Amino acid sequence: MKSILISTGKVVMADPKKKKKPLDLNRRDMPKQPPEIRSHNFNEVALGYTAELAVAEANRCIQCPKPKCVDNCPVEINIPGFIKAIAERDFKSGIQILKEKNCLPAICGRVCPQEEQCEETCVLVKKSGQIAIGRLERFLADWEAAQGKIEMPHIPEKTRKKVAIVGGGPAGLTVAGDLIQLGHEVTIFEALHKMGGVLVYGIPEFRLPKSIVDREVDYLNKLGVEIVTDFVVGKTRTVDSILEEFDAVFVGSGAGLPWFMEIPGENLNGVYSANEYLTRLNLMKGFLFPEYHTPVKSHKRVAVVGGGNVAMDCARSALRLGAESRIIYRRSREELPARLEEIENAEEEGVIFNFLTLPLRYIGDENGWVKEIEIQKMQLGEPDSSGRRRPVPIEGSEEIFPVDAVVCAIGNSPNPLIASTTPGLEIGKKGNIVADEETGKTSRAKIWAGGDVVTGAATVILAMGAGRKAARSMHEYLISQ
Repeated sequence: MKSILISTGKVVMADPKKKKKPLDLNRRDMPKQPPEIRSHNFNEVALGYTAELAVAEANRCIQCPKPKCVDNCPVEINIPGFIKAIAERDFKSGIQILKEKNCLPAICGRVCPQEEQCEETCVLVKKSGQIAIGRLERFLADWEAAQGKIEMPHIPEKTRKKVAIVGGGPAGLTVAGDLIQLGHEVTIFEALHKMGGVLVYGIPEFRLPKSIVDREVDYLNKLGVEIVTDFVVGKTRTVDSILEEFDAVFVGSGAGLPWFMEIPGENLNGVYSANEYLTRLNLMKGFLFPEYHTPVKSHKRVAVVGGGNVAMDCARSALRLGAESRIIYRRSREELPARLEEIENAEEEGVIFNFLTLPLRYIGDENGWVKEIEIQKMQLGEPDSSGRRRPVPIEGSEEIFPVDAVVCAIGNSPNPLIASTTPGLEIGKKGNIVADEETGKTSRAKIWAGGDVVTGAATVILAMGAGRKAARSMHEYLISQ
């Protein structure tokens, strides 16, 4: 007899005489706004599964006895468990199973690259029919919100241990959710006006509505997490000062220092980092603060340098603001690091792609605003250290075309403020905090770190995975004291 995993987490014996259901390789598409409509608004593009679509998709899962999808989930979600609950229309049990391991399911269901994580190891991949795990996760989170009542988990007796978390992004929120449910007192110190970090300031509304982030943060607040905003650790107070009244500190301050190419003209007006451009957008459109409108020059032609998800966010945002929007990327479409879903959305909406193209310099007008960009065409040579074919310049292929804004979206590093104000904290070559990959422990006692401040800019789910490991290690330390 074979054993199968059911939604309760228990193991039961399957009937060997029972016939296996035929494989359904028809992955259910998720409805979304038509491109000709969504390219003119900031409403969420993907509309989510209906209950019928979710049940149909969940029924495709064959409930593997050894689910590899769980092994490849950074936050260790019982994926077969919550999917089985959906198939049985027991959505309440499904969300409970999901939230045992993930306190941000509505966010993860929207922005995590499931195709490179849990879905990549689905058994049905071999037949090109993997389960849409992320879409089902989103469905459960949105279903719970629609009920108007969020069930709270049992919180054990307080340990009286106090934990400070630096940064209210994905890593910090995960640590907070895990430790508060283990009975510790948790306070998050966030430098900006709103919790969420990159989730609110760095991802556009059409991909992750701010109301979703607010909902997830409110859940943590109701669990008992104390939230302090407008508090810049390293300036308002140092980490060592915080440790005078807290038993442990987790640093999850992200990677907010943008990279530039260091080519002529980058200091011109109208040349933005992706961080600045997206933050201005979120403020200007009132997504973060309805009363706040930062002045932004109206752009007609915007060039975005880069090929990742952030570059797609910037290009698609510029399009919605009425600009001719283009991506400039030095490799071919096949090497684009962005999620395929985001690339296809950008193409459908009308973003122009200049592949195998490298910016050489930006040219300004008499008032100091960028007016043109000089580029050079490239061709692909031998693979480099990343495994991708190296772009090689084509001599004599230079050309100039007009722009009135350029957004540089080629990556970020951690801000050096905490590193420079915390003696004895080991720092890597790129300004990242050095921390153990499995525990999050740093070179300093009582200090843990995780997420982008350790790895450099990465994905939401990897930051959350780092937060989970750190929370586990912190809990072991706290209860031993």
